[in-house]
Amino acid sequence: MATMKSITASGSRLGQLKRLALVLAKNIDSCEDARLLPQLAKQYRDTIREIEEMEGAPSDDDEVSAILAQRQQDGKPGAVRTHRSGVPEH
Repeated sequence: MATMKSITASGSRLGQLKRLALVLAKNIDSCEDARLLPQLAKQYRDTIREIEEMEGAPSDDDEVSAILAQRQQDGKPGAVRTHRSGVPEH
């Protein structure tokens, strides 16, 4: 498999992003520091989204967006329980 350095020097932007996604996935799988995992996961999601945009893939919402949409349909749009959080009710 080609290295990030060689792909960056000679590859296309799409090739660079695909390689970056592989590197990020490997780092996520081997991550032992829970503080780094959210940053790696966010970068991975952003990279995958950019790859899909370049390839013209349909833009699917992530899992969190699907959950929020389901809550909206169920009539429970807010994740914050105002009666327990100190948030003033409207």
